[in-house]
Parts: sequence; structure tokens; C-alpha cells
Amino acid sequence: MTNPYPRRRGRRRAARRPGRRRWRLLHRTARFLTCLLAVAGLATVAVLAWVSVAWAQEAPTVPGVSSIPEVVNRMRVWLVGILVAVSTLFLTVGGFRYLWANGDPGEIDKAKTALRNSAIGYALAILAPLFVTIVNGFVA
Repeated sequence: MTNPYPRRRGRRRAARRPGRRRWRLLHRTARFLTCLLAVAGLATVAVLAWVSVAWAQEAPTVPGVSSIPEVVNRMRVWLVGILVAVSTLFLTVGGFRYLWANGDPGEIDKAKTALRNSAIGYALAILAPLFVTIVNGFVA
């Protein structure tokens, strides 16, 4: 007796599209970033929902600063904050560029440049108190 349902042999598989892996990686990354953004949004809403009413303090009788070194010190605090924020942005951009380079030497060089600029920004933020002491030496 012959089998009425013969097994197919030598069946060819359909060829995969060449960019399928890249699109899959991009889709997973987009899903991850969407979930991360949703979690950050929910955390922000939760924090804002639990915040109690803030009461204003009375203004000091003499507003402003009392000396030039105090002004320079406040400028240092602002400068360090801005440098750290920009350096963190460059670190994030450089990291994502390095992840998305896919072996392209030009993109890897751009990522390394962004990471190097981030390191320079962090170094300047660390050395900011030294600059303040130098400026205070000239001014005071």
C-alpha cells in the first residue's frame, strides 16, 4: 500500500530579507524606549501626586549677595550643573551612537568623539573649584 500523503523533500525555504535583523533590533529598541518613557511618566505623576503644599518663606530683609567671592561661588555652582548636564547628554548620545553603529567605522568614530567630549565636560566640572580659587585670587 502506498502512502497517500507523500513527504515533501527538498523544499526550499523562502529567502530572508537582508535588513530584517536591523529592523527587529530597531523595533525592540523602540519598544524598550517607549516602556521606559511610560515608566518615567508614571513615576513623575506619582511624585507630583504625593507632593504636599509648599509654603513660601518670608523674604530676607537684605536681598542679594554680600561679596564678590559669593557671586563667583554661585556662578561656579551654576557652571558645574550645566557642565554635568551637557556631559551626561553627550555620554548618552555617544552610547546610543556606539550601539547603533553596527560596525560602521564612521559612526564609531562619531560615537568615540561624543564620549571623549563627555569626558572633557566631566573633567571641567571637577576642576571648576580650582578655577574659582584662581578667579578669587585675582578679584579679592
